[in-house]
Amino acid sequence: MEKITAIIPTFNEERHIAEAIASVKWADEILVVDSLSTDKTLELARASGARLIQREYGYSASQKNWAIPQAAHPWIFLLDADERCTPELQKEIQDLLKNGTTHDAFWIHRVNHFMGKRIDYSGWQSDKVVRLFKRDHCRYQDLKVHAEVEAKGTISKLKYKILHYTYTDLANYLKKADRYTTWGAMDRFEKFQKTGRRIGWPYIVFRPFGRFLRHYFWRLGILDGTHGLVVSLLSSHNIFIRAVKIWRLQAGEKLSDPFKK
Repeated sequence: MEKITAIIPTFNEERHIAEAIASVKWADEILVVDSLSTDKTLELARASGARLIQREYGYSASQKNWAIPQAAHPWIFLLDADERCTPELQKEIQDLLKNGTTHDAFWIHRVNHFMGKRIDYSGWQSDKVVRLFKRDHCRYQDLKVHAEVEAKGTISKLKYKILHYTYTDLANYLKKADRYTTWGAMDRFEKFQKTGRRIGWPYIVFRPFGRFLRHYFWRLGILDGTHGLVVSLLSSHNIFIRAVKIWRLQAGEKLSDPFKK
């Protein structure tokens, strides 16, 4: 059976790191990629038997691409600290490594929880990520947000899912949303610069409105109750803030990572 390294990126994840590591104890190596945590993350990771490497955080794709070549084994299972590998997914991965595959990577769906509730709809029902892949054949796209793995060969999908425990409180959500909308605006600003596209009020108005309609009605957020309404409204709000930031970038304003102010 081919060997596998589980990679877990972290920054101040003392709340999650022990359970995340416990869910991948079956891996041949557990590599925690830490962004200079100041809480008990490192202490807990060491106590769990993980190997630690550290680097100042730039953005997610850059951090992961730096870590991937440092894995000891040819297969990578990448798990965020707020995620958990289920026993069913573990067995599926181990069977795949035992039997062999011609694919370079695999999509894995996620079951998302938001502020204490499992979200079954609200646009999240189709959420999937490439998290199982060959170390030497795959890298993340060089994007600041929503970067996905690109593979030299084919990408298939697995049956079982990752459990994802997203935000548990509003303050943490809003802080991270500020960072992600800034990065998202920067990515799109660079893209629009290449085509000469400039945005105005229709983009700022209709994009957020369309996102809310899509998530709450078409993607059935209404069935998730109050949580579904909040998820849909927050998603719409993020699109609005991102659009305003693109508009300001095009006006010459400088934006910076709010975590580094």
